[in-house]
Amino acid sequence: MYDAVVIGGGPTGSRVAALLAEKRHRVLVLERKPRPGEKVCCTGIIGRECADAFDIGDRLILRNINSASLFSPSGNRLHLYRPETQACVLDRAAFDVAMVERAQHAGAAYRFDSLATNVKIEPERAIVSVSRHGREETLSTKSVVIAAGYAPGLLRRLGLGAFGDFTYGAQADVETAALDEVEVYFGDMAPGFFAWLVPISPSTARAGLMSRVKPGGYLKKWLEHLKAQDRIAPADVAISYGAIPLKPPARTYGERLLAVGDAAGQVKPTSGGGIYYGLLGADIAAVTLHGALDNGDLSAKRLSRYEKAWRRRLGRELKTGYWARKLYKRLNNRQIDHLFAIIKAGGIDEALLKAEDLSFDWHGRTIRQLLKYQLVTKSLKIVKLPFNLR
Repeated sequence: MYDAVVIGGGPTGSRVAALLAEKRHRVLVLERKPRPGEKVCCTGIIGRECADAFDIGDRLILRNINSASLFSPSGNRLHLYRPETQACVLDRAAFDVAMVERAQHAGAAYRFDSLATNVKIEPERAIVSVSRHGREETLSTKSVVIAAGYAPGLLRRLGLGAFGDFTYGAQADVETAALDEVEVYFGDMAPGFFAWLVPISPSTARAGLMSRVKPGGYLKKWLEHLKAQDRIAPADVAISYGAIPLKPPARTYGERLLAVGDAAGQVKPTSGGGIYYGLLGADIAAVTLHGALDNGDLSAKRLSRYEKAWRRRLGRELKTGYWARKLYKRLNNRQIDHLFAIIKAGGIDEALLKAEDLSFDWHGRTIRQLLKYQLVTKSLKIVKLPFNLR
């Protein structure tokens, strides 16, 4: 019998597996893809803080980023620049492989091309049903970690409830002239969200957007617009898709069970980025599960410590970001343009750039700083905030 079966071999699942294996637990990771790093719909941007915290070496980084241009619907531009590196663009395939190798080196076992189809919780164990190479098998384990990304069906069957909200992302690698910084576009190309161009090499960028409906259609239309402006080279590109949770499910723990990463909604609601928060959640999950395994107590009551701990770490950030996400959704193009004009004319962008606590990874800080300006709150017609600005 395994001590833990981790469903999902992405960075979050591999991180949990590595930490548990280092503590001498018998761990198996199930990954439905035939190999690590295959067909990942992820821009791969992380903050410098994340890269340092998790020892993500330069060989896994395609580009370092220290500036970005934000464009309003009418084309007004806010330029954000700092001399030091603020973010890194990962080679996602290589990063996934490296995380798998770390876990394997620690002693975790992997089965690729293996789809977990069901989990049954029994009094003394959990039974995981797996479809592999056309055959069905079952595995016995003391505990299960769900790290399979957006998996609403599995979570509902396990009694963890539904995600509070979600959207879709669509992305493609495109050929472009020299692009030295991240570009973010607000407007009708991605209603309620935004589109992006992220440089990954001197001649290649990742172009993508988020949308609740028809993300592929919106992306194709936007790519045609970029081609017409000679921003990208005409070419047939492969579009990748992914669902992005914007709000966690009702619970992220149960009897012998934890959910982590995207499966737990540990994702920035502002940008859809989930790597850093997922890794932070993985660390908390591993600590909680190690203690529970050592004590022989895998009850829901014991494992609820995980949810309490990760919400202490990430909860305020997620709530602030989701509030800002809902507020932005209500704005029309004219209001977004007006907000850009206020920020630029008032020098608010420069003031925020000078703030010592400005962080790529913690958007809540910037949101709270921005809302301290009365010009902004009046423009957005904000009467009462759901949080304090400290």
